[in-house]
Parts: sequence; structure tokens; C-alpha cells
Amino acid sequence: MSPLVLEFMRPERLWALAIIPLIAALYLLLAGRQVRSTLSTRLRLIIPKDAAWKRHGAVLLALMSLASLIIAWAMPTDFTRQPRDRASVIVAIDVSWSMEAEDIEPNRLEAAKDSAQQFVQSLPERFNVALVTFAGTANVAVPPTVDRGAVVRALDALELAPSTATGEGIYTSLDALKLVPPDPNDPDAVAPAAVVLLADGATNIGRSSAGAADVAQEMGVPIYTIAYGTQNGYVESNGERQRVAVDHYELSEIAARSGGTKFSAESASELSEIYRAIRSDIGYERVPAEVTDRYAGLALIFAVLAALGVISLGARWP
Repeated sequence: MSPLVLEFMRPERLWALAIIPLIAALYLLLAGRQVRSTLSTRLRLIIPKDAAWKRHGAVLLALMSLASLIIAWAMPTDFTRQPRDRASVIVAIDVSWSMEAEDIEPNRLEAAKDSAQQFVQSLPERFNVALVTFAGTANVAVPPTVDRGAVVRALDALELAPSTATGEGIYTSLDALKLVPPDPNDPDAVAPAAVVLLADGATNIGRSSAGAADVAQEMGVPIYTIAYGTQNGYVESNGERQRVAVDHYELSEIAARSGGTKFSAESASELSEIYRAIRSDIGYERVPAEVTDRYAGLALIFAVLAALGVISLGARWP
């Protein structure tokens, strides 16, 4: 959970909080005098022993109510999560031969297809989604569109190819953003964008993925990387087993440099959970909102409790 961050529309009104310590000091002074006077009289024989803590509690609750009311008076604002109406998501998938490894059933690529299809179909209707594939080269398989069916069909048709050019996949994803159709209601608006990149190996051809991540950061496009597969994965090549372990370092660097987040998945179920987390992050934005009613409500609660405390001082409960 993110820490509480409050700003105020009328911060000059917070000076009134200085009244609270003054009232508390006055109460302590008067309470001290009353204790000294009652100890020398016969009143201490008839005052209930629990009256003191009830009285102190009622005063404390009253002061808390006053503090909450002053904060509400200053019109506080906090950040809240609000569903995005429009955004662009580029799904970039590694289709290199290492994705044929069967450490994830039935193999890495087939499991990745299923999870990506579910992810794409779960995004809000007005989100534009594009599909980029990369192996030795990168390709925009589907330009940004709201047609989920087109992306799902393209995912289903993915085929493997040699080499891994992760950097080229990122550059191509950023180029795909230039193809995002304008919002008919606001043609000049630029929707937020993100790249979701799933890969299992290190770059062995093409431009640097670190340099591509730096460009993404400059464009304000975070990259959510998913390291997919286990360290025990292998593929058959010329009758021999070739180990294809996941390269976590490169994918971590891409996410860190671009301002995104790096995930790891070693099963289809883990991958589905990661896509749900990414959808929640991409699908919402943090926006400032006035929360005066929150503190006015707290003031009311504390006031009611303080009133009950005062009533209990003079009431005889059955």
C-alpha cells in the first residue's frame, strides 16, 4: 500500500490545529488542580474510581474530533485509483526457438499464447492493443486496435524463429505507438502507453535492449517485463539437448531503465496472475481527489464517542 499523501486546497486553515495543544494544556492544568483539591476533601469517597479515565478519554476523543474537523475545514486532497478510459498497450512476445522448451506445459510458447489472449480480452474496451513479435527480427503483427479478435487470432498464429533480438522488439513496440488512432472525441489527446514484454532468453542479435529501454523511459512508456520459463528448460537441436535458461538480469535492467516492473513466471498459472497484476496497474491511474468527507466523518465518529463518554460519567448503567 502506498503511503498516505495529503495536500490541502486551503492549507492556511491548518493554523487552527494550534488550538488543540492549548486546550489540552488547559485541561491538564485544571485537572491537576481538581485532583489536589479533591484529595483533601471527602469528595474522593463518593467519586467513582473509574471516573478519571472516562473523563480523560472523553476529552481526548473531543480533541481528536476537533482535529479531524479542522483538517476537513482545510479541504484535504489525496490520491485515489481511478479506471482509465483510454490507453495503449503493446504486447511484445519472444518467439525465438527457446520458447519451444517444454518445462512449461505444453511448451513455453503455447502457454504464453493462452495467457496473453486472456490478458488482451480482459482490457477495457477503449484500450488500443497491438501485438509485436520478435526473434531475429521484430514485427508488428497487429497495429494498435480495439479489435480484440484480431489480436487473439494473431496470437494463435504465432510461429517460432531463430535468434533473439529483444532490443529490436522494444524499438518496434515504440514505433507501433505512432500507429495509435486518435481519440475521435479528443484528437489532440495523447493516451498513456505501456509495453508488456514476455521473453525467456538474452539478446544475441540487433540493437541493445538497454538502449531501447532508455528510449522508452524518455517517451514515458514503462515496460513490464516477464521472465518466462525455468532454469531447467531445454530444446532439442541436432539430436542434442540445449539448455535454455531464463535471463533474469537483462529483463530486470529493461524494466528498471524504462520505469516499469519485472516479473517472473515458471508456470502458466503464475503467468496468468502476473497478467492480472499488470492489467490492474495499467487499467488504473492515480488522480487527486478531495477527501473532506473522510475527515468530516471521522470528526463525527469521535464526537459521538466523546458524548457517550461524558454521558457515562453521570449515568448509572443497568
